[in-house]
Amino acid sequence: MAFASQGDTAEKQISFTEIGDGLYAFTAEGDPNSGVIIGDDSVMIVEAQATPRLAQKVIDCVRSVTDKPISHVVLTHYHAVRVLGASAFNADQIIMSDAARGMVVERGQEDWDSEFQRFPRLFEGHESIPGLTWPTTTFSDSMTVYLGKRKVEIKQIGRAHTAGDSVICVPDSQTMFTGDIVEYHSACYCGDGHFEEWGATLDAVKAYDPQSIAPGRGDALVGRDMVDAALANTRDFVDSTYNAVKPIAAKGGSLKDAWDAVRDACDPKFKDYAIYEHCLPFNVARAYDEARGIVHPRVWTAERDLEMWEQLQG
Repeated sequence: MAFASQGDTAEKQISFTEIGDGLYAFTAEGDPNSGVIIGDDSVMIVEAQATPRLAQKVIDCVRSVTDKPISHVVLTHYHAVRVLGASAFNADQIIMSDAARGMVVERGQEDWDSEFQRFPRLFEGHESIPGLTWPTTTFSDSMTVYLGKRKVEIKQIGRAHTAGDSVICVPDSQTMFTGDIVEYHSACYCGDGHFEEWGATLDAVKAYDPQSIAPGRGDALVGRDMVDAALANTRDFVDSTYNAVKPIAAKGGSLKDAWDAVRDACDPKFKDYAIYEHCLPFNVARAYDEARGIVHPRVWTAERDLEMWEQLQG
């Protein structure tokens, strides 16, 4: 039996939605989203897509609304599907948190190999990737970029999807770009996540009182009601997964036992979510590790993926 994602070959419908003044969410039915922030004289992109060819789809959308040059690319974390298209934007600055850059050093190539094996459709035009994406600029807690007069705040507000997660805030319109900390009707990928800290990070997002959010996957969230629904939904997904695994791990149950418990808890609520079947094995494996005290997520390799999958077949 193969990974669900290996059989996911259907083309997704792209949407380009204005979520604030000069702010856009590029979404594609549960595929990785990108964000666009148009400043006075240049443009910032949030998330670079998996390949230069896919990044060009974002550029085409940008060019439908502005001819200003793209000056900055912000990467909320290190995953291959988010960062390997960065070269297409020809931006002067590529920004990541120090922690995210550290994860590129530690596991960037392994993650690329693993993701490419798991989800080939997301790497359309992979032969155009020039290599790992490295930031030109990093920050430890927060940094501010001015696109002319427009202020953009880039912050780490807690661990969730990865240890290096950043959010991007545009204060003049109370808009946030959250990366995969927040999803909307899409499964959270938790294979490198921090289950016990994710809820507090969602609280930190909520404390900014955003009026709109571009999430990591799923539709743009416009208006407080939709934002609140996505925050609650993401929290429910993460908690439902972890709370099912904790008692299994505590009594020394197997990874397969944890898998069965998560299916029982999560299938009724989330089975129709985008990438649910793809995420589930990795989510269970990481939850099982964290519940047994492994705080730092183990590196996924193409080999480890297959070993884990065999264990889950029981």
